[in-house]
Amino acid sequence: MNAPVSPSVLAQKDVANHFHPYTNLRAIEKDAPLMIVAGDGIEVIDDTGKRYIEGMAGLWCASLGFSEKRLGEAAKRQMDVLPYYHSFSGKAHNVVAEVSEKLISMAPTQALRDGRVIFANSGSEANDTAFKLVHYYHNAIGKPAKKKIIARGKGYHGVTVASASLSGIPTMHQHFDLPIDGVLRTSCPHPYQFAKDGESPDQFATRLAAELEALILSEGPDTIGGFIVEPVQGAGGVIVPPPTYFEKIQPLLKKYEILFIADEVITGFGRTGNMFGSQTYSLEPDMLTTAKMITSAYVPFSALYVSGKIYQACADASATVGVFGHGYTYSGHPLGCAIALETLKIYEERDIVGHVRDVSPAFQAGLQKFADHPLVGDVRGVGLIGAVELAEDKQARKPFDPKRSVGAYLVRRAQEHGLILRAMGGDIIAFSPPLIITEPQIAELLRRFTKALDDTTAWIKSGA
Repeated sequence: MNAPVSPSVLAQKDVANHFHPYTNLRAIEKDAPLMIVAGDGIEVIDDTGKRYIEGMAGLWCASLGFSEKRLGEAAKRQMDVLPYYHSFSGKAHNVVAEVSEKLISMAPTQALRDGRVIFANSGSEANDTAFKLVHYYHNAIGKPAKKKIIARGKGYHGVTVASASLSGIPTMHQHFDLPIDGVLRTSCPHPYQFAKDGESPDQFATRLAAELEALILSEGPDTIGGFIVEPVQGAGGVIVPPPTYFEKIQPLLKKYEILFIADEVITGFGRTGNMFGSQTYSLEPDMLTTAKMITSAYVPFSALYVSGKIYQACADASATVGVFGHGYTYSGHPLGCAIALETLKIYEERDIVGHVRDVSPAFQAGLQKFADHPLVGDVRGVGLIGAVELAEDKQARKPFDPKRSVGAYLVRRAQEHGLILRAMGGDIIAFSPPLIITEPQIAELLRRFTKALDDTTAWIKSGA
């Protein structure tokens, strides 16, 4: 057995060779990254042996934690039998057929159960494919002008050229010359930041629906092909929409024949207390993207649900040219299919959705206890996803100066106390633990967060 590598050597190797995603590249050259080397349940372990509750399930994704042996066993079985095959040119393999049938049977609406699933390797690729299909479908049905896609402020849909353009986060566009043409932006349904003084949640939702319709009419309904949403906006700050938001938005999409894309990369497979966020919010999408928890993130894998209406139009169009000209070398990879199948079996056998419903009241109530804290402007969430938004002046809904990096400081303190969280949009602290978390573990997570919040309060009072 090789001798253990010292933490400093591991960090040096990483910093010297690794181009980090979503990182201040100059800062990490000075501050060594946290080196994670093992996982155990809801915890991860660094190269010094220190344990951390992973309060974000990695990146919203490790639903079954970090040591589910059945997924490793499923991977080995598949690797021993058929480590790779493709689905191009009239080929397929047994596990892609099995997982396709399973996913279609689970689809949240009849329109999607009448359709198909198309596979890729990430949520970014799934949303990129949805972007392309908006174009392909409208060309196929003889409406070539109907191509623009409306996305929302603070939305997050991935990092390909198309999916990053759909995303409404400025740092994803700066220096990349994004967004590309054909992407329109509508308002973000975040009451804490954007509702007017005295505006009720229903009035706020009504105003946003009116703004959306005004945008559609100003651009021309015959030019608008799609509208993409996350049921709960994740990376934009765990934004939970007002209760009547979607019931006001969806009729407009039907009225103007605009394809509705539900980005369920985060909310798919149990996070909100239903198998899909579309069920939580009564959505009827034409396309639905999934990734992350479809394999508990143990291997990269994604699936895009396409309604029967869209599939049939695409099939007819492909027949005219002899091929549907889209796909990836690893679309429907056998390893991803096998682990997805096993993950979905575990969800059913252990009633993971039922477990989320059982423990989420303790999780949400625990977060709400921070609502009266002087540094906390807003607390929100649903199921096992939530956020605490910090504020310098909570009555005025005034955030801290971004240069102070208060949220980042809090997250660093949480890490010192053995809790990994994420600061987004400046000072919004996100929570998205593995779906297997128990009530005692939730209590411990909240205890560690309390210590980090206390540290941050003292730091601010010190004038640092």
